[in-house]
Amino acid sequence: MLTGMAALRWLTPRRRSATARSVLAGEASAEAARKSAQSAQDASAPDTGADVEFPVHGDDRAAAFFDLDNTVMQGAAIFHFGRGLYKRKFFETRDLARFAWQQAYFRLAGLEDPEHMQDARDSALSIVKGHRVSELKSIGEEIYDEYMAERIWPGTRALAQAHLDAGQKVWLVTAAPVEIAQVIARRLGLTGALGTVAESIGGVYTGKLVGEPLHGPAKAEAVRALATAECLDLTRCAAYSDSHNDIPMLSLVGHPYAINPDSKLRKHARELEWRLRDYRTGRKAAKVGIPAAAGVGAVAGGTAAAIALHRRRR
Repeated sequence: MLTGMAALRWLTPRRRSATARSVLAGEASAEAARKSAQSAQDASAPDTGADVEFPVHGDDRAAAFFDLDNTVMQGAAIFHFGRGLYKRKFFETRDLARFAWQQAYFRLAGLEDPEHMQDARDSALSIVKGHRVSELKSIGEEIYDEYMAERIWPGTRALAQAHLDAGQKVWLVTAAPVEIAQVIARRLGLTGALGTVAESIGGVYTGKLVGEPLHGPAKAEAVRALATAECLDLTRCAAYSDSHNDIPMLSLVGHPYAINPDSKLRKHARELEWRLRDYRTGRKAAKVGIPAAAGVGAVAGGTAAAIALHRRRR
């Protein structure tokens, strides 16, 4: 059976089904996550002081998988990343209008139309095309300090630390670019991250994705691929998310948790008696969060913030 890039080359455009793209994206993300974790130095994790209400037992065949947006961090990582890119003049005004329209389509239509999704992906990837991977990683470090560090949920951070203290590995799983996901994981002292993989040759982005954005079923495929590579027993693993889009990932593990759940996930979790945690205030819980449009993938999620900044400066 062909896997990874070999499968991508073999399949013609018409034969690349959504399932095949999900598998490819999952495998690529798992491979990138393992390479990053193997080369990363151990980092000390901050003491949050928050109570963990359930025991996490040490088990070398168990691990924990955390969604990022609105689970570990308030808001969408790609939204904050986009703010940082705009500040560094990666965006131009004409790009902002185009990206804003594409994201508005996803939010208002509530549909993942293939043609519109492809347009959005192409637009997003055009921003980083020709830039070096090392450049984006360096910028990601700065953006984490500027916009993300203060938005980490202490309660979710404590849950992740409980797994680490029990000797288990902890992975972020997100549709955000794998490079920024790895920065966040390292800063939090986690094992590593699974994220959307943008193709690069010679350390330079080509403007293409490997597979598809790590969203929905692709997240589940990435977790499955990583579990196989790490010899994990998924029935002994835990997963955490706020979104019903992550039900495929949550359903893979023996210990699923709904964190700050949206209405659909809350209903699903209650029906299946999954554990729930909500670290938002009542006011925040009632708000509809700003979504990172499912099909955008690589870097265009910050356009709404960029437009707001642009308007304030005019």
